[in-house]
Amino acid sequence: MAVTDREGLVEQGVDQQRFAFTLMYAMFGVAIVIAVFGVVNTLVLSVMERTQEIGVMRAVGTKRLLVRRTIRAESIVISMFGALLGVLVGVPVGAVMQHAMFGQLLWDFTMPFTVIGMALVGISVAAVMAAMWPARRAAGTNMLEAISGK
Repeated sequence: MAVTDREGLVEQGVDQQRFAFTLMYAMFGVAIVIAVFGVVNTLVLSVMERTQEIGVMRAVGTKRLLVRRTIRAESIVISMFGALLGVLVGVPVGAVMQHAMFGQLLWDFTMPFTVIGMALVGISVAAVMAAMWPARRAAGTNMLEAISGK
């Protein structure tokens, strides 16, 4: 341990906070990657389970583009449901944590609307990206094989 002045002590505290935030952002990044893989897995299983349905849709004249759009829309719905549920649970939990840690009034908290909005836009983009492979697979389904159930 070194003896330091006020500025040195402040710098040490800032460095510790910077490390904590970097660690937290790394954990958020890992959570996002896991969530994207979860959406891809859900969509792939959905496409596999609905192979006959997709084959019938294609047989009656549905274009490949519409099949892709359907899978993308499903991905966005799944992702947005999770994101909105996270916001609805996270905001009250954050308010309670601020109350417990800082002694603030329970209803005296600020909501970062811009960060939440940017996160929802980012989640939408990630949902579309996650749906690309399952949507391509669904659109490329062979109609006759899908209908026959093989």
